[in-house]
Amino acid sequence: MNITPSTLTRAAGIFAALSGLLYIVIQFIHPSDVVASLTTPAWVIVHVLSLSMAVLGLVGLAGLYLSQVKKLGLLGLIGYLMFSLFFILQAAFNFAEAFIAPLLAGTAPQLAEDFVGLFGRYASETDLGPLALVVPVGSALYILGALLLGIAILRAHVLSRGAGILLIAAAVLTPVFGLLPHNIERLAAIPMGLALIWLGYSLWSTERKNAALKEGRDERRTQDAAPTR
Repeated sequence: MNITPSTLTRAAGIFAALSGLLYIVIQFIHPSDVVASLTTPAWVIVHVLSLSMAVLGLVGLAGLYLSQVKKLGLLGLIGYLMFSLFFILQAAFNFAEAFIAPLLAGTAPQLAEDFVGLFGRYASETDLGPLALVVPVGSALYILGALLLGIAILRAHVLSRGAGILLIAAAVLTPVFGLLPHNIERLAAIPMGLALIWLGYSLWSTERKNAALKEGRDERRTQDAAPTR
């Protein structure tokens, strides 16, 4: 397999789409955010998938940004960095949820309950220190990062405008869904997941088209340069 910038960019598009798909699927199989769920296989599986989603999203975002870096401008850079920081924070927290939280269930049940309560909206009885900032900081990075990046994508005119609009809409809808019960709030992930899938597909198809055009131009140059007999 010939590894080229075009190949890597198309792979990034696939990663972004897979991240969006996982983000949607996870919402329908996520166990309840209670201590009893921590020791179940479903808890580990879901949070390993969530960790994979975050890593795939981080790589996918890099491809989305680098493919149009000259046109995204400062706004795109800020949006990309904020959204990427969200995925980094998400990956770290998902790792803790998958492999550390279950160990706390038996030895420190109250700490475990407060830990899962960060996203389950339970009042904490333990001083979680900086860990308590995970939700507000992560939410800010998620919403503002997606919003700014979506606006920059619209202005760049490289990838699908519809995907950029959906990314903006997903960012705007997230705080609205935050006012609803937690099990309904999860549905806010659907438009965001669809936006990532659409952006990933747009990146993959655009880069494939550009690669085909470049290959055609190179082939014509080779034919024109060939000596005649």
